[in-house]
Amino acid sequence: MNAAPHLSPGLGSFESLESEVRIYSRNFPAVFEKASGCWLTDEHGKRYLDFFSGAGALNYGHNNPRLRQRLVDYLLADGVTHSLDMATVAKRDFLHRFDAAILKPRNLSYKVQFTGPTGTNAVEAALKLARKVTGRQTVIHCVNSFHGMSMGSLAVSGKVSRRASAGVPLHYSFPILFDGDHGTASDALDGLDALLRSPGNGLGLPAAIIVETIQAEGGVRVASVEWLRHLEQIARRHDILLIVDDIQVGCGRTGDFFSFEESGIRPDLVCLSKSISGFGLPMSLLLIKPEFDIWEPGEHTGTFRGNNPAFITAAAALEYWCDDTFSVQIKEKSAHAVRSLQNMFGELRLKAEVRGRGLILAVDVGDEELAGKVSGLAFERGLIIETCGPRDEALKLLPPLTITKDELTHGIDILSGVFQDCHSRARLVESR
Repeated sequence: MNAAPHLSPGLGSFESLESEVRIYSRNFPAVFEKASGCWLTDEHGKRYLDFFSGAGALNYGHNNPRLRQRLVDYLLADGVTHSLDMATVAKRDFLHRFDAAILKPRNLSYKVQFTGPTGTNAVEAALKLARKVTGRQTVIHCVNSFHGMSMGSLAVSGKVSRRASAGVPLHYSFPILFDGDHGTASDALDGLDALLRSPGNGLGLPAAIIVETIQAEGGVRVASVEWLRHLEQIARRHDILLIVDDIQVGCGRTGDFFSFEESGIRPDLVCLSKSISGFGLPMSLLLIKPEFDIWEPGEHTGTFRGNNPAFITAAAALEYWCDDTFSVQIKEKSAHAVRSLQNMFGELRLKAEVRGRGLILAVDVGDEELAGKVSGLAFERGLIIETCGPRDEALKLLPPLTITKDELTHGIDILSGVFQDCHSRARLVESR
């Protein structure tokens, strides 16, 4: 009988046994053991306030008690856990609740496709379906966009380093500037409209336009209502499907359940993942306007598209959206955070841009070295916050939507202390 394997303390096991591809364990070097609400606790008992939320997969916090109890009860009752796309009570309950709590109150009509468990699979399904519906191939995407790490999703993502990871040329995509990248919104989109009108454009008509209403990885760049409406008009004028990728900024992150609600646009396809399960369990959806649901049975499949425990927690999470109370609270906390951040930089006399919507906010310091340093020092002081932007020049605030104002203030106070120390050290170096 073999002896039990020796377990190395700290991060040694991960460095020796896990692939070099890991990211977050390098940026946040601790071994976490417990999590509750907005807090993570490492194996030594140190607590960290979470402004990361599993990259947006934990909108309702860690181990949300309401969702956890439903899950525990379901498992103890021998509920179905895996079902492919077979019909189950858990799936039916989620579908009815999603229709009643989310779609009908917003006058939206979508069929729900359960794709594979990751966000990129929802994007892949959307791209395949748009091409099937239109019979065309090219998809328009925005500069600095991010839609996933599989081949089709990479082809419509903007960051060169991520595209290069595919190892082969990525085709059938065409980039355009995002709102605010150059000139006015109408300048950039009028140019796109003119290009599509021209019979000599060398492109033909594309199958779809895919867009994030807020470019999360791209630096929390927010598209204006006017830009989104103009983009939709162009799509309609040229019979192009409009896909909204709401994977990170949907499920209430902006204060509304869908990030596009404020604009009033009606996407043809909507990609949801990350916080749709509400509990960090793998789950992804593609919402399809009924007239475009032309899939043949089995034309897009996935072994784990029937994650019933995720259906249970997702249905429970929808209770937050039975009225507008939760939405109002998110927007109030957002306003509090923006004021606090702006006041902080005013008092420190530091230049930084605060932008975002709801509880996805960015502090753009314009310097990747400074942003990375602040993230690292904040972690040492008990705050988990990541960087974002084309050059990682901004800090992204992505706390659970259930965070209290006091917890929000505590996190911003940690940031304030870090910025103050960095600023003081920089002035000291300059004086020397």
